[in-house]
Amino acid sequence: MTIEQLWQNYQGQLRQFLLTRVDNPADVEDLLQDILIKSYQRFETVKQPSKVQSWLFQIARNTLIDYYRKSRVNRVDVDMARLISVAEVVEDYEQTRQELAQCIRPLMAQLPDKYREAVDLVDLQGKSQKVLASEWGLSHSAVKSRVQRGRRMLNSLFHACCRYQLDTRGNPIAVEVTGGCQNGSSDDERV
Repeated sequence: MTIEQLWQNYQGQLRQFLLTRVDNPADVEDLLQDILIKSYQRFETVKQPSKVQSWLFQIARNTLIDYYRKSRVNRVDVDMARLISVAEVVEDYEQTRQELAQCIRPLMAQLPDKYREAVDLVDLQGKSQKVLASEWGLSHSAVKSRVQRGRRMLNSLFHACCRYQLDTRGNPIAVEVTGGCQNGSSDDERV
């Protein structure tokens, strides 16, 4: 995998991750650039390609912590406890998100092709709906509609199969397979 492929695969997920933790969209874009530069400079240090996503989100977490440390100089209201909790939440969130994505794949296989592809590309691979609309030769609203319908279908399948907990920001923190799945494991599992 090249750095370009890495960035293409994970840029959308990194942006989403940052948007849930940083209020200013301009700062998010600056942080993304910092993460790109750091990942480019250190890309050769990746020893296990299977762990490249965790490595990249570690860089994102450290960049986010540095951002809050710098902003603390300018804003007294930033709490150091928040920095520590960001580090812990980032790691937990990313692990749960990866496990949840694996849990969702068998359910996604049950969706009609056009909805499965749209949800996979937008929600799991981080591609923007506008880019996808351009690639598919559809209007933005048509792609948006496919993604929303696919999400609703997937949500129905997921609720029949699993119970989950979300944190205050809507991020998954725990998933339990209840056995109501048509495809996939019917054994109770705790993720």
